[in-house]
Amino acid sequence: MKKRSAVRVLAAAVAVGLGLALTACGSSGGSGGEVASGDYSGPKVTVTFWNGWTGGAAPVLVPKLVDKFNSEHKNIVVKNVPMEWADLAKKMPLAVKAGKGPDVAVAHGDDVATYAAQGLLLKSDSIVKSLGYSAGDFPEGLMKAGEYKGAQYGIPWSVTPLGLYVNKDVLKQAGIDPTTIPADKTSYMDALAKLKTAGIQGEWVDGYVFTGTFEFQSLLWQFGGDLFNNDVTKATFNSDAGVQALTHMTDLIKQGYSPANVAQDGNINALIAGKTAFNWNGVWQTTNTAFDKLDWSAVAVPQIGTEKAVWSSSTHWMFLANKGQDKNKTSAAATFVKWMNDNSASWPDTGELPASNSVRNDPALVQKYPNLKPFLDELPYAHYETSAPGITNVTATVTTAVNEAITGKKSPKQALDDAVEKANTLLKQNKQTYGE
Repeated sequence: MKKRSAVRVLAAAVAVGLGLALTACGSSGGSGGEVASGDYSGPKVTVTFWNGWTGGAAPVLVPKLVDKFNSEHKNIVVKNVPMEWADLAKKMPLAVKAGKGPDVAVAHGDDVATYAAQGLLLKSDSIVKSLGYSAGDFPEGLMKAGEYKGAQYGIPWSVTPLGLYVNKDVLKQAGIDPTTIPADKTSYMDALAKLKTAGIQGEWVDGYVFTGTFEFQSLLWQFGGDLFNNDVTKATFNSDAGVQALTHMTDLIKQGYSPANVAQDGNINALIAGKTAFNWNGVWQTTNTAFDKLDWSAVAVPQIGTEKAVWSSSTHWMFLANKGQDKNKTSAAATFVKWMNDNSASWPDTGELPASNSVRNDPALVQKYPNLKPFLDELPYAHYETSAPGITNVTATVTTAVNEAITGKKSPKQALDDAVEKANTLLKQNKQTYGE
């Protein structure tokens, strides 16, 4: 949890600075031209690979994968360069402009359009085609997250949907059968009522990105709403659906199903300590070793609204448009990307799901990682982070609204209305900054 939180919080913290720094590059999206690639057979090259995988299992797993790839490709040497996500975002613009950036890098789905809008990325349509990829090779809607102005700039690598974590011992204390975990609003609220009767606050609601914001977004989509309009020019999360979603969360506090003023990470810590039964959290918690002492399970988030929906983030491969970029290096980097996706079966060790359908749908994956099944089952109705230039500073207003409502500073409607007003101002500023 802390590792994953730090990743996204750091990235969000530099979002505004990133946009300003990128503006200095001064080029339009897609500069650098298209580079075709297949199974690279050219002269020996060294491919520089930047990524933000500095915590958890990744620092051990990634070097092993890179070493294996290098041993199998005598004409390609991949140089793994891990750094904090925030540092990667800060360094990328000037490095690419100077021709000293990476040949390939990984970014979160809501950052790809920002890089593309400033001409830092190569269009990857021809690479996607030459590698034999299509949208059907990944979860529905995921390829689109790597698009900008009708061109492809990213190839999916991983996804991280939210799920419902359950402490079965706590359910037993309330006389609830742990084999029948609630999947809809009626059964979920009934379970919370039984837990309350037993003196247990069944779901601890917080106002932080992890997990309050992601729970709110899941509920927003469940009630039929969305964060923005189709072309991401207007924020819409203060719709009736948004108010319903946030009111559901604040009502849990008002009705005593959740304590007030839950600290960041307080809900997952309470679950582990046996103080609560349910926690909406990401697939990354399946690697939490503190769970080893619990009788627990993970299931799909309950359907509180009128339709199934769940939040998920994603990460994508990008090919950089360095000044004087060597097409052989880009072609070799594409071979590396394809190999990594084909060999991503061990990636769940990091708390993320491989994006490749062929890897994810292999029965061996669930056999090795049985706790992943509910998260895999959610992917057909998962919603991914909004893709638009500079979007991370805009979506930060959602967290502000959730926090203000959860802490009782504002009503759900007032908090959302105020946040949407700020979000729309930021969207206009982004349009000026990125030339949209």
